[in-house]
Formats: sequence, C-alpha cells, structure tokens
Amino acid sequence: MMNLFSNNIKKIKILGLLFLAIIFMTACDSDEGQNLDSRNWTLTWSDEFDGNAGILPDATKWTYDLGTGYGGWGNNELQHYTNRPENVSLDGNGNLVITAKSESYSGSAYTSARIKTEGLFTQAYGRFEARIKTPYGQGIWPAFWMLGANNNTVGWPQCGEIDILEMKGQQPSINNSSLHGPGYSGGNPITDSYALFNNRFDNGFHIFSVEWDVDKIDFFVDGYLFQRISKADVTAKGEWVYDHAFYLILNIAVGGNYVGSPNGNTSFPQKMTIDYVRVYKLAE
Repeated sequence: MMNLFSNNIKKIKILGLLFLAIIFMTACDSDEGQNLDSRNWTLTWSDEFDGNAGILPDATKWTYDLGTGYGGWGNNELQHYTNRPENVSLDGNGNLVITAKSESYSGSAYTSARIKTEGLFTQAYGRFEARIKTPYGQGIWPAFWMLGANNNTVGWPQCGEIDILEMKGQQPSINNSSLHGPGYSGGNPITDSYALFNNRFDNGFHIFSVEWDVDKIDFFVDGYLFQRISKADVTAKGEWVYDHAFYLILNIAVGGNYVGSPNGNTSFPQKMTIDYVRVYKLAE
C-alpha cells in the first residue's frame, strides 16, 4: 500500500513539473533562444528537389555562377565552379547534392558548384530556410546565403549580404551566420555562431533559417533563435541595406581566406546535401 501511495505521489510530482514547463514555454516571449516557428507563414517559393538521379536542378528556379570569378570570387578560393552533374545534381531521393572534387579542371585543382536564384526569384522580408547536411574537412567552405538583387548596379557590400549558413569545414560543429554591408564587411561582419554539443553538422540534416523584417534579422538553427541583429545594431556600425529584394545562393567553396587551403587530411569528394529550400512571407 505504501509503495502504491509513493508511486502516485511521484506521478503527481512529474505531472506538476510537466504542467509548469508547459506554462513556462507558453509564457516565454520572442527573445533570443526561443523557437518562433509557430508564426503564421505563407509559402511563396520552394524547391523540394524531387526528380531522377543525375539531373541538374530545375532551370526555372536556379542558375549558376561559373568559373573562378575575380581573384577566386574575391576570397582567393581554389575551385572552378561548373554546371556539370558531377558537381550539382539531384540524387533521386528528394535531395540536391553539390559536390566538391579534387581534379584538374580548366586550370584549377578543384571543382564545385554555386547555384543561385538571381533573375528567377527574389524577395524582400520573410522566412528563408533550407534543410542541409554539410560537408567537412580543412579548406571546405559550405554556405547557404543571400545577396541583394541590386548587386550588379551598386556592387558589394552596398547590396548587402545575409549568410544563413557558413561553415569552416575544419570546425564541423559550428555554424556562423553574418551580415555584410557598408561599414561591416569582409573580415569585419556582424556575426555570431551556433555550435552543436557533442555532434557535427555533417552527421545529419539540420534546418538553417533566417527571419527578416523591416527592423531586424533573426538567425535560427533547427528552429532555435541564436542571433538577433536589429536595425539599430547595424546602423551603429554602418548602413542598413536590408530594405530591398535578395536572391538565394548555395555553394561549396574550396580554400580561400576564410578557411585556408585543404591539406593532407582533407578527403574528397565532399558533398553538401540539400533536402529542400523554402521561402515564406507572413500571412496577411
């Protein structure tokens, strides 16, 4: 009888703690560290990457940066970007795979791919997210990011840059999210990091997202808000240039100022696997 009574008391205590936890979570506001996925978002654009293995991504949604760019895309990167299926294609299982390879190609020692929605889709404000499994290794530089659609007229960093996922392959547990603009660009962005505890981003898929409105930009990993950058934070350093449409970019760079060059411990090929990319606006 005493054991039954004791077990009932334990159950009541556990239920009480669960009830308090629910009350606490309900009472929390939208400060940093809270999950804001319950907002009323309306899907405006997406790619689920459904299709046969080996085909290129949907040409109505994605185009490419090709070649080595100016000075290794301005960062002393080592790869040659292509639009070959060997570097960017569907896997037949609902994913897009960007592959960085160690191979001699058109004067470069590495190949990879960089795809973008420039000229096909842009949006100002909203939620931008992708579910991604990252590559890893010294000198490997995966990214999911956005550039202002006016970059061809005003140039960088005046156009603005939003880095949702940016990772040094030699630090596979750490995601870096940043803003680059006039007064805070290059090696001096407004930035913060999110680190996994006892895990790595190349071990499985994670959702990387940004929620952007007229006076702030919030960065999330798996729905967890880890960085909020307000308009006041930006204007304290430079110019707020996040008042116009941006386009999306996915790529793996090899080498460059940010990550350094690959070394003998870097294995190839390296793959970034993207389950989906989705863009939302708040419902009216």
